[in-house]
Amino acid sequence: MQRKHVSLLSLFALILVLAACTASANTGTVTNGDPDPWSHVPAQPIHTDHSHIIQGPFNSGQEVTAACLECHADSANQVMHTTHWTWEGDPVTVPWRDEPVTIGKKDQINNFCISSQGNEKQCMTCHVGYGWSDENFDFAEQTNVDCLACHADAAVYNKGNYGLPAEGIDLLAAAQSVRAPTREECGKCHFDGGGGNGVKHGDLDESLYFPSENLDVHMGRLNFLCTDCHQTDDHVIKGKLLADNYTIDPVAQVACENCHQGTVHEDERINQHTDSVACQTCHVPAMALKNPTKTYWDWSTAGQDLPEDHYTYLKIKGSFEYEKDILPTYMWFNGNNAYRYLLGDTIDPSQTTEMVTPAGSIDDPTAKIFPFKIHVANQPYDTVNNILVPPRTAGEGGFWTTFDWPSALVLGAQDAGLDYSGQFGFTETSMAYPTTHMVQPKENALQCNDCHGENSRLDWQALGYPGDPMEWGGRDLSSAATTQRTDSPGIAAK
Repeated sequence: MQRKHVSLLSLFALILVLAACTASANTGTVTNGDPDPWSHVPAQPIHTDHSHIIQGPFNSGQEVTAACLECHADSANQVMHTTHWTWEGDPVTVPWRDEPVTIGKKDQINNFCISSQGNEKQCMTCHVGYGWSDENFDFAEQTNVDCLACHADAAVYNKGNYGLPAEGIDLLAAAQSVRAPTREECGKCHFDGGGGNGVKHGDLDESLYFPSENLDVHMGRLNFLCTDCHQTDDHVIKGKLLADNYTIDPVAQVACENCHQGTVHEDERINQHTDSVACQTCHVPAMALKNPTKTYWDWSTAGQDLPEDHYTYLKIKGSFEYEKDILPTYMWFNGNNAYRYLLGDTIDPSQTTEMVTPAGSIDDPTAKIFPFKIHVANQPYDTVNNILVPPRTAGEGGFWTTFDWPSALVLGAQDAGLDYSGQFGFTETSMAYPTTHMVQPKENALQCNDCHGENSRLDWQALGYPGDPMEWGGRDLSSAATTQRTDSPGIAAK
């Protein structure tokens, strides 16, 4: 199936009008075709004040959950069937493995804090459970579900070691404060993912707690909650993270078209762009608009006694680079992965290992040009077996205690079940994260000359085109472009 490309007229179209909720490149599920976006936004539940309903005292988080279950009998069981609880997806078949694999925080690595295995002491502060300290955690015990993690007022509740309530938390006050999740509850983990504010995502950080409309038009001007787009049914929250999945069912993903259906632009020439260009490409023109985001992490320098600064160096983590107000990287994306590094996959240490490679190409009719944040890291690997090795950091005897790489990697390989030679070095990796938040008002969306002309932000040849489509009169470029394309995913950024 060949792609139909935009006409010459569309290259001179007016700027796009607002057409974005947080989304993937998939078109998602069209519900009833109603062009009014408000008809697809869920009504917020009426809050029930629990301050006179819940009685204490409580000596543990599990006791709070038991009290919740007296009225919400099915809730814990519902949570236990979600990835917020399991931290892994369903088994999938990938081309480079003989057996099905699962992908998630529970059993795979990334190029930020690298691994949760062996590091449960710190990592589980963002798990919706109590007491996950090792592989013996009881995933079937309903009172291990932490209702307060998502429902308690973030001002009165925090999680501590192994996901247990932080020391000094007034559990009765936290339980009496419960409510539908707001940006504050969701943001505690998702704004600070990867170890701090704005570390992992270029489009999610603490500036979104109370943003202006120029930070995010949905959350600022319209005061959207996360669950307005990430709609929830029986505690299953719509929306999947590319790094924790291989393929994603569009029904389970959030898409702009969930709300913005039908003819969303007044000018048909602009509508023609949406066949090949994701809404986010025009409506999320930059990342890290207020707070900087981490773009590079060098683990090899960790453990040295160097001057420390949150944005440049920490002894426990190494050297960093942060950037602010940065342009995304543009790639074809169909909503899935072409490759996701799995524990034990061999690498070529002379090349940058792409740990998350978005799927899509100019020849893929389901793919669109999409904006990404790329995070590059220098992280440990086994120089004999040529595999990435996660260190134990926060766990007992880990690097953050000993500052000794050899022992931390032996322990980390043991935690992950890897055959480790004991010889290590550091190698460069990269991970791609779709940019879907910080949606701009239509006045701030990209205009024609942002992508076409001498100062284009797009590298058209890297995307598979012979050049700027403006020069080609709008004719079908599929065959010509294919001859220019390489087998690797095109990355286009300046």
